[in-house]
Amino acid sequence: MTRNTEGVLVAVASALAAFGVALVEFAGGESIGAQVGLTFLVFVIAFGGIHVALRAWAPDATPLLLPPVALLAAIGFLEVYRLSPYRAGLQRWWLLLAAAVTCAVLAFLSRAGLSLLRRYRNTMLLVAVGLLLLPNLPSSGPLPIRGLTQGGSRLWVVFDLGFTELHFQPAEIAKVLFVAFLAAYLADRQAALTGAHRKLGPIRIPEPRQLVPLIAVWAGSLLILIYQRDLGASLLLFLTFAALLYAATGAAGYLVAGGLLAAGGGLAAWRLFDHVQRRVQAWLDPFADYADTGYQVAQGLFALGTGSLSGSGPGLGRPDLIPNAETDFIFAAVGEELGLAGSIAVLCCFALFLAAGFGIALRSRDRFRTLLAAGLTFVIGLQTFLIIGGVLRVLPLTGITLPFMSYGGSALIGNFLLLGLLARASQEERS
Repeated sequence: MTRNTEGVLVAVASALAAFGVALVEFAGGESIGAQVGLTFLVFVIAFGGIHVALRAWAPDATPLLLPPVALLAAIGFLEVYRLSPYRAGLQRWWLLLAAAVTCAVLAFLSRAGLSLLRRYRNTMLLVAVGLLLLPNLPSSGPLPIRGLTQGGSRLWVVFDLGFTELHFQPAEIAKVLFVAFLAAYLADRQAALTGAHRKLGPIRIPEPRQLVPLIAVWAGSLLILIYQRDLGASLLLFLTFAALLYAATGAAGYLVAGGLLAAGGGLAAWRLFDHVQRRVQAWLDPFADYADTGYQVAQGLFALGTGSLSGSGPGLGRPDLIPNAETDFIFAAVGEELGLAGSIAVLCCFALFLAAGFGIALRSRDRFRTLLAAGLTFVIGLQTFLIIGGVLRVLPLTGITLPFMSYGGSALIGNFLLLGLLARASQEERS
């Protein structure tokens, strides 16, 4: 695929988003209005701007990253608009801001390169920890920034701008910074982690002085998230940590230990937190308490079941019956209105993005870029698996959002920041 083909596919995704909005308008008995043209304009500006930035500052980066993201964003926006036109209006602004962040990252790193992240890894760690601590600010008081508790979890901060309030989830940015820190640390310590070992019975472990500081940093960040009851982000961070250790050392024991610890942590969370018990109960038997704990999961299953092969059509289904469909259950909304065909298209887009990301990691000649690309790709892959697995009842719900598709400005900015870093890693790998 060439850069010109990338531009054509971005234009097609923009037209698809506008066409989807038009279909929703027709389904509601309306005619084509300003929302259709505005949607097309916003998508062209956002993704066209990233395309131009790639041509200017990362011309050798793989063209396989941007088109699947544009298509995922188009399908996601279609369902968000169908469920909540007001939130879709906010999503357009977030999309423009996220695209601006991506362009700024590409421009900034075009001179400094990704080696800057490796050099200032401790600074990134401090910023990430600071972001994770922000939701613990008081919920009231004279400060323009305050914490906010929603759904039993303290994940959000509120910026009081005077004329309006802006809600933001700092963990979405912190996860990208934390992955960059882990990649830099493991790249610098790879020889020590894979070289000298100590034996703990039949098990070989790295030298404690190499591994203990890393585990302490990880555990501290994890405890912050657990204290805030952000268990979805905690699980995502932990699994990414284990996957990166495996990528850096090639020792499959880290994956086994990570899986066992994740299962143990999940069991402990189930015993300690009421909202986790409700999610597990809804996962095991959503129809046992259909009117309360199982209602969201059951409605998601009904939506997927009625979607059939081609779906009911945009605006003609009832995904509005699913609580929080535009955030937690947008995949179920896609399954109902676009059917099995639309659901498979979404999965194929994610598969293409993940293949491109891991391809960047495998081709990189520098250990840091390899681990950075692998870690960022792990984040998207694990996040996709956790949320779609929750919708399909393969896993309990974790409360995280589907990348590039779900409503949410902080998640969109964090994922587009990740996109910019992956594109830069591809540029440096090829140049």
